[in-house]
Amino acid sequence: MGETASSIVTAAVLVIGDEILSGRTKDKNSGYIADVLTAVGIDLREVRVVPDIEAEIVAAVNALRKRYDYLFTTGGIGPTHDDITAESVAKAFGVPIAVDPRARAMLLTRIAEKDLNEARLRMARVPQGAELIANKISAAPGFNIGNVYVMAGVPAVMQVMLDEVIPTLRTGAKLLSVSIDTGLREGDLGTPYGEIQKQHPDVMMGSYPFFNEKGFFTRLVLRARDAEKLSTAQRDVEAMVERLRAEKKAAV
Repeated sequence: MGETASSIVTAAVLVIGDEILSGRTKDKNSGYIADVLTAVGIDLREVRVVPDIEAEIVAAVNALRKRYDYLFTTGGIGPTHDDITAESVAKAFGVPIAVDPRARAMLLTRIAEKDLNEARLRMARVPQGAELIANKISAAPGFNIGNVYVMAGVPAVMQVMLDEVIPTLRTGAKLLSVSIDTGLREGDLGTPYGEIQKQHPDVMMGSYPFFNEKGFFTRLVLRARDAEKLSTAQRDVEAMVERLRAEKKAAV
């Protein structure tokens, strides 16, 4: 029985910020999100990075939210002039944005009223119709509108926001995975491995070369949602590896 549309849930990550593109800040969020989504049965299909330019953010949000079940954004929801993610997402949805009383109240749990200046109030501006994502670290919330989840760029804050979001999401069948260390180079097994892939279209087959003190070798990773199909493909691949090893040994 093949995969159905309902068994697969897809997502994208949109990383927002000039500092990522300049290399000044390293993106740690997309890898973390990928690990969490994979664990719960959501396929991360695309990661995109855009600068702090409204038109770029709007275009990316509209493209990705239509293409995938979920879109997660990170970055650009702080108090400074270049934090324009909230405004850009509002524009993408065609709705107004304003200080949300709920978000303002959240800020007041960590900030005195007298210190709630114009810059800090920027962190309480939320598109109309959005739901808030709690932030247990610094109180300034993220938000969710439609299938878009807007989260902080600071990894620790993004992670606590994601913890709030994950239980609310629809998830699909989880991917099962097996790894096979071959003791061979990619060039030794590329063609027969490709033939096995053709025989098992429902199993994703990757090839990952690595180097250690003994030389260059290849690890094969097989992924599928159906345990039986994965097991059958694994047997075929392991048989191929044993055959190629024997042939290589005989040729020495």
